[in-house]
Amino acid sequence: MLSQFITKYIKNFKKIVRIAKANDWIKTDPFANHKFKPQKVDRGYLTESELEIIRAKEFEVDRLTNVRDIFLFACYTGLAYSDLKSLNKENIIEKSNGSLWVYTKRVKTGNECHIPLIGGAIALLEKYQHYPYCKEKNVLLPVYSNQRTNAYLKEIGNLCGIRKNLSSHLARHTFATTITLNNNVLIETVSKMLGHSLINITKIYARLLDKKVENDMSQLMDKY
Repeated sequence: MLSQFITKYIKNFKKIVRIAKANDWIKTDPFANHKFKPQKVDRGYLTESELEIIRAKEFEVDRLTNVRDIFLFACYTGLAYSDLKSLNKENIIEKSNGSLWVYTKRVKTGNECHIPLIGGAIALLEKYQHYPYCKEKNVLLPVYSNQRTNAYLKEIGNLCGIRKNLSSHLARHTFATTITLNNNVLIETVSKMLGHSLINITKIYARLLDKKVENDMSQLMDKY
């Protein structure tokens, strides 16, 4: 099985080969009888208990506290690293009922994201609203460079005793799995919040924990 990275480039190369074959620049298509199946990569997710461990952990240095908070905000909203880095006050919309939403476009795809903010996310925004870096850069959160963020997340994982690879991808999967889908949020709704153009993309993130399955099936236990 090929990795997704390699398969992606082979598929692009196949497109070029097909164009060459269609224009008679080459006699045969060397990929005609070959199919490439990418190896599925499960990036995992954090459970509620693991999220709580990270949330409750006290760090002796501000850099780890800041990165932990940004990571938690990503878990609470599903926003990717590049989207978090550019988030500013203009992206926060207050609805008529007083609820706060993030309105933004994904940097990667340009797709719209409309995300209602849960309590934990709002608390983090309030924590950093007067933070010097945020005021200077006109952003909502003090997001470090991607390289530094990943290095600090690894350190945080070690200090919290969590063996999973903490990353922005893991945060998005945690939002989809633990925060939303397993709390009865419809996959169509999750797809819209993640900024996906196709529901099939969201299905990559979709997992149902045993707890959710048990709750959904509980009404049938006594009946049959």
